[in-house]
Amino acid sequence: MPKITLPDGHNKEIPDNTTLFDVAKDISNSLAKVAVAGKINGQLRDLSVVIENDSNIEIIKKNDDDGINIVRHSFAHLIGHAIKQLYPNAKMAIGPVIKNGFYYDIDCDEPISIDELVLIEKKIKELTKSNYDVIRKVVTPQEALSVFVERDEPYKQEIVREIPDGEEIALYFHQEYVDMCRGPHVPNTKFLKHFKLTKVAGAYWRGNSDNKMLQRIYGTAWDKKEELDNYIQKIEDAEKLDHRKIGKQQDLFHFQEEAPGMVFWHSKGWTIYNIIKDYIRDKTLKNGYLEVNTPQILDRKLWERSGHWDKFGDMIFTTNSEKKDYAIKPMNCPAHVQIFNQGLKSYKDLPIKISEFGLVHRNEPSGTLHGLMRARQFVQDDAHIFCTESQLSDEIKSLIKMTFSVYEHFGFKDISIALSTRPEKRVGNEELWDKSENILKDVLTESVESFTIQDGEGAFYGPKIEFSLTDSLDRVWQCGTIQLDFSMPSALTASYVDENDNKLVPVMIHRAILGSIERFIGILIEHYGGNLPFWLSPKQIIIANIADKHVEFAKKIKKVLAENDFRCSLDLRNEKIGYKIRELIIAKVPYVVIIGDKEVSSGKISVREYDGTEHELISVDDFIGKLNSKK
Repeated sequence: MPKITLPDGHNKEIPDNTTLFDVAKDISNSLAKVAVAGKINGQLRDLSVVIENDSNIEIIKKNDDDGINIVRHSFAHLIGHAIKQLYPNAKMAIGPVIKNGFYYDIDCDEPISIDELVLIEKKIKELTKSNYDVIRKVVTPQEALSVFVERDEPYKQEIVREIPDGEEIALYFHQEYVDMCRGPHVPNTKFLKHFKLTKVAGAYWRGNSDNKMLQRIYGTAWDKKEELDNYIQKIEDAEKLDHRKIGKQQDLFHFQEEAPGMVFWHSKGWTIYNIIKDYIRDKTLKNGYLEVNTPQILDRKLWERSGHWDKFGDMIFTTNSEKKDYAIKPMNCPAHVQIFNQGLKSYKDLPIKISEFGLVHRNEPSGTLHGLMRARQFVQDDAHIFCTESQLSDEIKSLIKMTFSVYEHFGFKDISIALSTRPEKRVGNEELWDKSENILKDVLTESVESFTIQDGEGAFYGPKIEFSLTDSLDRVWQCGTIQLDFSMPSALTASYVDENDNKLVPVMIHRAILGSIERFIGILIEHYGGNLPFWLSPKQIIIANIADKHVEFAKKIKKVLAENDFRCSLDLRNEKIGYKIRELIIAKVPYVVIIGDKEVSSGKISVREYDGTEHELISVDDFIGKLNSKK
């Protein structure tokens, strides 16, 4: 008889053929009522799974973090069940869990609109109310293939054919509907109550633009109705603050079909862009970086040597000339190595810090493009540090400190850190990866209060530290990275001479704080709802006259403010002052200076702040003093 150990340390022997559900029920009936899965030696498993060996056992409740994800995954299967009842000829692809929700990709001849989502939701609610059992059955790949051939599910067949012979596959039976999954799933649809389908989007099968475009149905699910309602409210708030809407309202930028995924910056948007760029430039120069600029097009052979061609081939825009293939650069690191390689370097020269506002292009699938957040052309605040192994710790600590100070300057306080470790597809030997990961772990342990581990999420050439920001709507955005690379400098023949005249390969640190400037601006716009901090606002002050006779004094005030380095302009339209103020509030101008008879006669100004605060007849000097405190 197997022996199990529970989380509280309690040990007991159990009869043969005991399932996880049997264990839950033995602990208490109340636990069994809320149990949706279990863990056997740390691995999530369905409640129907039999415990065969001595094991550590944990029961997962529906409101646990793992339990919520299981509920969401089960709702993805319910989309499949509902779709097949409403659209019998639809072909099902995949339906995974994502942050706060789930989606299902389907191939359906009929376009599914937002209006159709209401019908699908209604059908899902009917299915959940029937409280049917979800039955798990383990089969061979051949048996699974037979099921999906019979049901004419080509995408499932493709997945099954890639599974090696001898491996087990779990089929999940939802009444007449059958799906395939690693699981686990809820044992009964009674656990599936509080959900909403949120949107429909296009997605290429397996993310490859050469494949068919599928329809992706997104949804969210929660343990309690209040949690669902709160989340839906946040979605609605986010839609109101969508950077694309605000960008249009405030005349910041636009996109158009002739350049998909590429930004047309308008004057005010470009002002924001350059303010950010100038701030980062000042920060990097003060920290000892050398700013460079490298070509947009580089020979394919360089990308093959660096490993990028093999890793990112589908994402690279290519061109050719004189029988040579070239890549339009998707990143800056190989070019920075070329700069390092010019001239002999000594250990006394290290560390060498190279920075660039590098314009890059990546052939992102059209279905994934999302304004500034996901683009094909963007600029990275990129930098690479070439150093010795003994210098690594100090350099990474300095980078972490610099990164935190930048985020705090932009108003982000909630910053989380993760260490992403070796991915499945990588270069370099295991010993090198062990060393790299341990270096980053040690530095993080000394430098930050806490960090998480993201197994398998590192770059193909080395592990990385990832910085994520939480915005005003509690959304998390991964922005900055610090990546440790022992491999690329060697592949691209970078070297320096040590104190004994030996030629050694430097270690390379890849670093970006904002990530993509375009994306960071999108995050800022939504975080602040378009009401950017005063120092970042493209139009800080608008001077509005009440009548034509006030124009000259308004121009005089503008001249004084401009001489004090404030971004200001005049609104001299022949409109009522109330109308002007309302328009400028909508445009989220931080300060409106009002010029009328009282202001002209007194030589002072009246000011209305964006939040509604008013200042009547204050001196220009006092106003400038107030503004200087906000720079």
